[in-house]
Amino acid sequence: MEDAVSENIERRRFLKCLGASSLIIAPLGCSSIEEESDANKPHYVMVFDQNKCTGCGECKDACNVTNNLPDGKSRMIMEQQSGGVAGETCPHCGKKNCDCERKYVRVSCQQCKNAPCVTVCPTGAAHRDEKTGIVTMDASKCAGCKYCIGACPYDARFINKETDVADNCDFCLNTKLSKGELPACVQQCRYDALIFGDANDPTSYVSKLLRVKDSVRIKPGFGTEPSLRYIPIVKLGV
Repeated sequence: MEDAVSENIERRRFLKCLGASSLIIAPLGCSSIEEESDANKPHYVMVFDQNKCTGCGECKDACNVTNNLPDGKSRMIMEQQSGGVAGETCPHCGKKNCDCERKYVRVSCQQCKNAPCVTVCPTGAAHRDEKTGIVTMDASKCAGCKYCIGACPYDARFINKETDVADNCDFCLNTKLSKGELPACVQQCRYDALIFGDANDPTSYVSKLLRVKDSVRIKPGFGTEPSLRYIPIVKLGV
């Protein structure tokens, strides 16, 4: 029960970041000097298309099984939001508090290029994988100090109580990517709402997608440079 309450609090904190004031259009072409210098290295990103997600939760289930996570903990969560305005009549159905404008958002580690969790870790347990650049954990070095959890501005890290090690979404680095497979959530999604690949490869699908689609990042003003991009709901005219 305590785990569930804690998880709900973390989700609510994260979702505050998804307000209109914190979503800023951030096309992939806007590169920093550091990104340009690392152009020859892979930059793995994940794109979540809010227009395609149905909130089925199969991606979360696949992640939990693949990464052997304990009950009550997940590396990613699908959170339902409502696009309607409280107290106002829905223009689609004429009712109040309906689900006509419901939408879903992926809540997980943002895989920041400038990751605070890596910076504050005193043992080097939270680190960037040398080959892929993905933020991950070295379980043998984790002291359980929770510094990385406190430093994460997205409240997307937790202590795995079965291993006593801090945990985060690392794009299934050791369970799928190392085998040449896509992350479990991407494989499981039946609606193509999740896209994964190397953004530094101009021929990759994810790179081409981000060149033609406007995407947003959570609180880019923090300077963390998240690698998780969101394609927000597009409201079509009548």
